[in-house]
Amino acid sequence: MKTLILASLASLVMAGACAPAYAQGTDASPGERLFQQRCGACHQLATTRNGVGPHLQGVIGRSAGSVEGFKYSPALKGSGVTWTPETLETYLTNPGAMVRGTRMTQRFNNAEERRAIIEFLGSH
Repeated sequence: MKTLILASLASLVMAGACAPAYAQGTDASPGERLFQQRCGACHQLATTRNGVGPHLQGVIGRSAGSVEGFKYSPALKGSGVTWTPETLETYLTNPGAMVRGTRMTQRFNNAEERRAIIEFLGSH
């Protein structure tokens, strides 16, 4: 009986040790991994729930400052920007330079990472 309990416990421990690697998924694209690492703390993509930042479902083609229920800065709300891969490229490079007064301060200095994130956003 004790051996069976120990074997079961060992199986659970091993499954738990493997869970984080499985949860991260080896099938994730570079853009998905970067989004989760760099954007996921503030923005949702799998759901239309707003967090610290607005959800980003369907962001390509959407007017900046237009997600219902999110309190945008007056600067972004009045910017007249429509999110395209090009405008996202500029914004993610330096949000404050593109829209003075925006609340987003996260910059993405690596062009390859920006492109991967934008491509990932475009697929959702």
